[in-house]
Amino acid sequence: MSESEPESLGANVRQTAAEMATGDRTDTLLQTDGLVKTFGGFTATDEVDFSIEEGELRCLIGPNGAGKSTLLKLVTGTLEPTDGEVYYDGHDITELDPNERVDRGISMKFQVPSVYGDLTVRENARLPIQQFADGQERRHLVQESIDAAGLAGYEAVEASTLSHGQQQQLEISMAASLDPDLLLLDEPVAGLAVDERDKIADRVTRLNEEEGIAFIVIEHDTDFVGEIADKVTVLNEGDIFMEGSIEEVEADPDVRRIYLGESDGGAQ
Repeated sequence: MSESEPESLGANVRQTAAEMATGDRTDTLLQTDGLVKTFGGFTATDEVDFSIEEGELRCLIGPNGAGKSTLLKLVTGTLEPTDGEVYYDGHDITELDPNERVDRGISMKFQVPSVYGDLTVRENARLPIQQFADGQERRHLVQESIDAAGLAGYEAVEASTLSHGQQQQLEISMAASLDPDLLLLDEPVAGLAVDERDKIADRVTRLNEEEGIAFIVIEHDTDFVGEIADKVTVLNEGDIFMEGSIEEVEADPDVRRIYLGESDGGAQ
């Protein structure tokens, strides 16, 4: 049997090469295979083959309309692909609903904070935790989540009164409290001051290093990307344009042209 052929698992059970690339026998947690999403005549993602290793911290960058948010929504199941598959931990999850993917270990924080403004910090933090814990354990986990967000003392404060940065921290805590293996963040530092950006960077790297959570982070702030990323993927026109370190990406003249808007005669 050649390496490119699917492996037979039994009488009528076979795996594609992409499915075989994830799961217990490999370090690959997520793999997309020829992922396509079209909206009418517009192709948002164009046969994207993208993978994440267990415990990796990956950033996605690219110009507006490159397909970054669409790719994350295809991974979470918020959008259904036009074609292609999504594999996670050795399983085809393409047909699973978003809540089923959460159960598998995928969590996401969207670009705009979706905390409940009319609920207190404590009530927001309790929402995901009450799905799996109660009593003293729940109270302990809720306070732990609040403390990790840097919001000790704000427990009784309505979330709508928090700063944008504090809301981002609270929502990251809410997503992380589901104990995911993979956490997706869509522009977590957009509109934040430098000190708030640094707090988010510290939070993400701590969750990655101490909790072992893998991350896919969409972000335009290349300084933030440089602080956190193990590897950077550049998307352009719905497909992967380049992958490498932030230093390699920033030094590439084609990336500088499409992402930073530099002409061929721009800075070298």
